[in-house]
Amino acid sequence: MTAAENVCYTLINVPMDSEPPSEISLKNDLEKGDVKLKTEALKKVIIMILNGEKLPGLLMTIIRFVLPLQDHTIKKLLLVFWEIVPKTTPDGRLLQEMILVCDAYRKDLQHPNEFIRGSTLRFLCKLKEAELLEPLMPAIRACLEHRHSYVRRNAVLAIYTIYRNFEHLIPDAPELIHDFLVNEKDASCKRNAFMMLIHADQDRALDYLSTCIDQVQTFGDILQLVIVELIYKVCHANPSERARFIRCIYNLLQSSSPAVKYEAAGTLVTLSSAPTAIKAAAQCYIDLIIKESDNNVKLIVLDRLIELKEHPSHERVLQDLVMDILRVLSTPDLEVRKKTLQLALDLVSSRNVEELVIVLKKEVIKTNNVTEHEDTDKYRQLLVRTLHSCSVRFPDMAANVIPVLMEFLSDNNEAAAADVLEFVREAIQRFDNLRPLIVEKMLEVFHAIKSVKIYRGALWILGEYCSTKEDIQSVMTEVRRSLGEIPIVESEIKKEAGELKPEEEVSVGPAQKLVTEMGTYATQSALSSSRPAKKEEDRPPLRGFLLDGDFFVAASLATTLTKIALRYVSLVQEKKKQNSFIAEAMLLMATILHLGKSSLPKKPITDDDVDRISLCLKVLSECSPLMNDIFNKECRQSLSHMLSAKLEEEKLSQKKESEKRNVTVQPDDPISFMQLTAKNEMSSKEDQFQLSLLAAMGNTQRKEAADPLASKLNKVTQLTGFSDPVYAEAYVHVNQYDIVLDVLVVNQTSDTLQNCTLELATLGDLKLVEKPSPLTLAPHDFANIKANVKVASTENGIIFGNIVYDVSGAASDRNCVVLSDIHIDIMDYIQPASCTDAEFRQMWAEFEWENKVMNTNIIDLNEYLQHILKSTNMKCLTPEKALSGYCGFMAANLYARSIFGEDALANVSIEKPIHLGPEAPVTGHIRIRAKSQGMALSLGDKINLSQKKTSL
Repeated sequence: MTAAENVCYTLINVPMDSEPPSEISLKNDLEKGDVKLKTEALKKVIIMILNGEKLPGLLMTIIRFVLPLQDHTIKKLLLVFWEIVPKTTPDGRLLQEMILVCDAYRKDLQHPNEFIRGSTLRFLCKLKEAELLEPLMPAIRACLEHRHSYVRRNAVLAIYTIYRNFEHLIPDAPELIHDFLVNEKDASCKRNAFMMLIHADQDRALDYLSTCIDQVQTFGDILQLVIVELIYKVCHANPSERARFIRCIYNLLQSSSPAVKYEAAGTLVTLSSAPTAIKAAAQCYIDLIIKESDNNVKLIVLDRLIELKEHPSHERVLQDLVMDILRVLSTPDLEVRKKTLQLALDLVSSRNVEELVIVLKKEVIKTNNVTEHEDTDKYRQLLVRTLHSCSVRFPDMAANVIPVLMEFLSDNNEAAAADVLEFVREAIQRFDNLRPLIVEKMLEVFHAIKSVKIYRGALWILGEYCSTKEDIQSVMTEVRRSLGEIPIVESEIKKEAGELKPEEEVSVGPAQKLVTEMGTYATQSALSSSRPAKKEEDRPPLRGFLLDGDFFVAASLATTLTKIALRYVSLVQEKKKQNSFIAEAMLLMATILHLGKSSLPKKPITDDDVDRISLCLKVLSECSPLMNDIFNKECRQSLSHMLSAKLEEEKLSQKKESEKRNVTVQPDDPISFMQLTAKNEMSSKEDQFQLSLLAAMGNTQRKEAADPLASKLNKVTQLTGFSDPVYAEAYVHVNQYDIVLDVLVVNQTSDTLQNCTLELATLGDLKLVEKPSPLTLAPHDFANIKANVKVASTENGIIFGNIVYDVSGAASDRNCVVLSDIHIDIMDYIQPASCTDAEFRQMWAEFEWENKVMNTNIIDLNEYLQHILKSTNMKCLTPEKALSGYCGFMAANLYARSIFGEDALANVSIEKPIHLGPEAPVTGHIRIRAKSQGMALSLGDKINLSQKKTSL
């Protein structure tokens, strides 16, 4: 058995800067030195033995001069020394000196100090020599009755390992431990004893559990966790036992320990699919989320709830708990709130939608009063979107929601106001009965809108849906009020010259008269009265936008005025009033055109906006029926088409989701009998504890890997050549934020290689966690070295390095073998994700790093897009409908998110050059944008690489 094959329990860090001491000087220190010197000498001896040195001459010295000492540090070091020192002769017989050591162990097991007893018992767990253990058995048994729990719990562990390795030394161990367990009071001792019974004699463990099943709630949490594990394993192996133990799991849901509650809930769900069990487990999960302060715990438990919802039969049970789930919104973390709202929206039904809307309305109002938290605006957006979805799915709710939400059109946060506006636009188009309410509300908040984008949207809605004479008159009133005194240019020049005071500007002119005619708005006559008299701030909103040079809103206003004027003409028969209204609308457009051409605004009006306003003036002057149709019917029809297409797309995605969840069984599908099923086929009946352990260790196989061995071999990287003195290859295992390198090092020479060290360095956002310790390799021997690397962000990382070693007996310098680079694949961190078009556009504008790539030999547009999606793990946001058909070109938006929360956007613009023939490859480009340069470049490299690999 080589040194590399020995099982090692103890790892010791070795400083490499010191010269190894000689055997003579160590012997001298161990014989004649004081306690401090002996401690240091013993440490050096341990390090030298770990490095492969054989020091047989020191064994008797240590037994004579160090073993009798009572110093605790030396006793602890001696335990390490006896663990690693060779205890047998080359032919496998026990060394004679070990009898003396065995006697010293026996004395330590009867030592009055509990620390020495306990640590000696721990050490005995590591011994693999039955001859050494046999004389100690009576002393180990006696330790079970020691007054101190530290000794008793280690005695249980020692008995367990001895029973497992050498059953003949203590054949009655299960019985002994069962009796010990019945009388024991300490939680940690009971846990160890119960753990031993589970593994050594499961029937005895179950007998014990049956006798005390009613007291389980009074046990300590560490014992409760082991009980949950036992019940799961027993019921998993033998389903007929479920009825016996399921009540115990129910009781453990009430445990005071969060860990026990979590495990018990998870076990209950796997053991029973009864509605009462699912409800109890879900209730337990919700309590955990609310009570636990750690956001990571909240997110993990929320994921469990979401998993429960995925099961069709469980969804109905969870629907009754929607209001409880909403209690989680009290958490300030945005990610938790986002998941909670999504879960609540998925579960909402006609039975509880009303209660849901009431809670969400309260939450929206709360966000209005809180401004100090940075995520408040984003949270408000989430709430608005959730209410939007509720109103679309349950139209009866819209009337309750709209008045609350419309207050937020005047919000400083443009994104939240834009979401409200989108919702209002959809509601006013879909629900005819709500139009008067929405128009009324819109007129109320119109003057307070602060964002030009929202202002444009509000103008469009008012222009499109004001259908009565009074509403049209009100819109004109609001526009005049928002524009201030006209003509704008003259009044601004007068103001600059000081002829007109800012206060007078609001109180004179026709705008004031119109306001007082409408009794509702008389109290809000002067916008500047409540504001500081600054030149910038006392301007009405629309006038401010125009003087800042934003004339796009003027083009929008011109369209709105044209629509309402044409509608006014059809409603009012009196010619004088018709002409008066049209003239007023034309005056407003003309004064804006005049302002645009003057030097007053910060930016002059664009030609597009001039054309638009001029066209509106022409339409009003002619009033042709064709133009009336285009302005008042076609616009609304195009919105209707867009909304119906959007709704159809949502329904399609929901249908796909439900199809995924519904397990369909075909008539000719085979029936699987659990008793006849092979273990690897029992996917739904996998041992959850085993699965979670494998997931934590990163040993779970990827689903797409048909042959697990092949997929593992794909990740082996050769680091040196076959003719190098040291051959090395690495298996690169990526487990989320860690990369584990398992490096096989083979000594291909006939010399012993000492201090063989793997030296690694990283490039990119990678960090080496620990430096691998040096090895001694015998001739033609091999060893595995593991190195851990932490990953901090998504970019192509490189690990490089070399192996350095000394040749035993050679006087030359250290030898070095340079290793090949290991490239870390970015695809291990990127996952498909989805976002709205607005979010995509916003991120596209914000992200500064762009990478443009394109070079392929694929000849079909759709095939190329599918290939890119497959090789980059990105998701296509452009709906299938938009990509269907064939027209020679294609544009699509792609999106993905890394496990570190980084966003990656891509825009594919490609075409098929028809003039080059049918076999010509696709041309165009892919633009990749990301927040960090590394992400954009790495994704570009990946696309380039995959394009080159494809050969058709």
